[in-house]
Amino acid sequence: MALEWVILGYAAAAEAVMVILLTLPGTYPLRKGLISVTRNLLKPFLSVVPFCLFLLLDIYWKYETRPRCKSTESCTPTELMRHQKSIVKSQRNALLIASALMFYWLLYSVTRLVTRVELLNQRVEKLKNQE
Repeated sequence: MALEWVILGYAAAAEAVMVILLTLPGTYPLRKGLISVTRNLLKPFLSVVPFCLFLLLDIYWKYETRPRCKSTESCTPTELMRHQKSIVKSQRNALLIASALMFYWLLYSVTRLVTRVELLNQRVEKLKNQE
């Protein structure tokens, strides 16, 4: 199961890097290349959404089938520690899922806005040349 979380972490990191590169001022010479690369990667990165839903269901299943420690006397200290570690890992993984989905949405929105700005800039240049 750890490989799935590593893959999701890399995907979220790649999305974050692309959002940062698209929003940095001063990258105007590279902007057209960044836009085309990002637009081409949006469709493959869409697979992150069902993958996140699958991992969210996995967290829910683990939560529902975990052993119940109703009191400290009913569980050994090792079982209690394992239970607490499992809860912490589930919370961390839920944050990773939320960040991956948020970065995908941000990447999609920023790419759409940047392409629209580029299109409007081209129209302005065309209007300036006509006058």
